[in-house]
Amino acid sequence: MLAPERETTRDWQPLIQQFEAVVGKNNVVRRKEELLVYECDGLTSYRNRPAVVVLPRTTEEVAGIIKICAQAQVPFVARGSGTGLSGGALPVDDCVLIVTAMMKQILDIDLENQRVVVQPGVINSWVTQAVSGAGFFYAPDPSSQIICSIGGNVAENSGGVHCLKYGVTTNHVLGLKLVLPDGSVVDVGGTLPEMLGYDLTGLFVGSEGTLGIATEITLRLVKVPESIRVLLADFTSVEAAGATVSDIISAGIIPGGMEMMDNMSINAVEDVVATNCYPRDAAAILLVEVDGLEVEAQENTKRVEAICYQNGARNVRVATDPDERLTLWKGRKAAFAAMGRMAPDYYVQDGVIPRTKLEYVLQEIEQLGQKFGYQVANVFHAGDGNLHPLILYDNAVPGALETVEELGGEILKLCVKVGGSISGEHGIGADKRCYMPEMFTPMDLETMQWVRKAFDPQAIANPGKLFPTPRTCGEAARAEVAKKLEDIERF
Repeated sequence: MLAPERETTRDWQPLIQQFEAVVGKNNVVRRKEELLVYECDGLTSYRNRPAVVVLPRTTEEVAGIIKICAQAQVPFVARGSGTGLSGGALPVDDCVLIVTAMMKQILDIDLENQRVVVQPGVINSWVTQAVSGAGFFYAPDPSSQIICSIGGNVAENSGGVHCLKYGVTTNHVLGLKLVLPDGSVVDVGGTLPEMLGYDLTGLFVGSEGTLGIATEITLRLVKVPESIRVLLADFTSVEAAGATVSDIISAGIIPGGMEMMDNMSINAVEDVVATNCYPRDAAAILLVEVDGLEVEAQENTKRVEAICYQNGARNVRVATDPDERLTLWKGRKAAFAAMGRMAPDYYVQDGVIPRTKLEYVLQEIEQLGQKFGYQVANVFHAGDGNLHPLILYDNAVPGALETVEELGGEILKLCVKVGGSISGEHGIGADKRCYMPEMFTPMDLETMQWVRKAFDPQAIANPGKLFPTPRTCGEAARAEVAKKLEDIERF
């Protein structure tokens, strides 16, 4: 069902003509039925139709579009592949959506200096594909890496299964070419890991489109390790698997990746992907990847295997063959999608906790699920405590989404309570902005706003995201949502 048309007093035709002069008529989307494609990102429970969609191909075209927006004081929102899970690319009312999907060129590959320059629309997995033949890879690997774009990864500071050892996006971005909210073009960072002056590259990565748009991104490449091994250990209790995670890290072993899945997730994956590797009766499984020199990998494999058995693992399978390793990881990568077999809808959260609190937090999440009456599947980056609780529900049931959002909020508060964070890699966006005060004082948030205003004094770059406002988080927001629901029912 289409949402009721919003009233607007803006005459868009002159602006559309200006956009067409910059990018051509074929790269400006205005028809209502075509705009529906862009009304949400991966967080499909939030939807809002943009006024116009523009698809640039170059830095100059992005700058031209933003200059028009700045002159007319029109808000703009950047969007890559639209796979974000926090509503970061959700259009705001009467905005221009700048979609970077056409900016998909790998501009330069410098293997000697282990770096590559890409446009923001380049898909994450394309980077590794472009350099794997020479023995390199790009380390940040979100589960959506076959479709998510580098520009979106930069905006959200995305992680992935290998973030424990290799770090998240910010650890692999050397430099950026940016178009600021006034349309000016600047370069920050460079080609070296450490640059003089303020770390503006680090400031921009994870800013969720509120400081401008990155149009060229210089990434750091990593040499493929000499040896890679993946261990699959299954346990009869989640607590034993959690204790194993802490013991592996305490032993001084830093795996390339360490993931945990509970029984519900295991069965969902096997129903869909059929790896025939995950034991369906296990309470939890651990996937541990060790890499490095051959001798190092062999030794750490033995140590990890011993720790797993000491904590009650029933079986430990070791995969050294590339195809077998891929099969073991395939299920974890498909975990979110597999939940579609478990319920009509799911709501995924993203919080971080200290590893030592893992057992306690999982027990609390189970109790919260029982309290609210919803099943919660758990898939997470166990090594760095990045939880991804998946709350299963049916959006067709009146009031279900609101209840599920409340449950998700309680999980985030729990993460903060034990010394963690409300996001590890999905960002804040529109979904979690109201929980920022759980982590930050009013002065903290005001200081962040000073930084934002230094880049965007007109507040036109992805407005309404990241920070709480009375309109989005107070009584007025709830009244506005109620009114929209009434309008939709009348429509």
